[in-house]
Amino acid sequence: VQLQASGGGLVQAGGSLRLSCLASGSIFGFNVLGWYRQAPGKARELVATIALNGLVNYAEGAKGRFTISRNGKNTVYLTMNSLKPDDTAVYYCKLGQRGVDYWGQGTQVTVSS
Repeated sequence: VQLQASGGGLVQAGGSLRLSCLASGSIFGFNVLGWYRQAPGKARELVATIALNGLVNYAEGAKGRFTISRNGKNTVYLTMNSLKPDDTAVYYCKLGQRGVDYWGQGTQVTVSS
């Protein structure tokens, strides 16, 4: 399984970005797709996850500003609004299926003040 994330970039505070992640390979029917992020010097943390049945879970800081969505079993998006400098991080997508997690390579998001 491979995951390819895209859509990161440099944006001013208050701006928006949309991240995309496409999973390929042996994707099974039920899985959970998600976004995580890692800022310099910090541990990787959850942003949001979405199951194939549409069940979503957001980190507290993402609620109300970020929206996770998916298209079928292998594509996930993260729409980020009202971005803050604290949102600066490398954003990783993850696919979890049958007890195994697969990670993408990450895409850099930089929010300037």
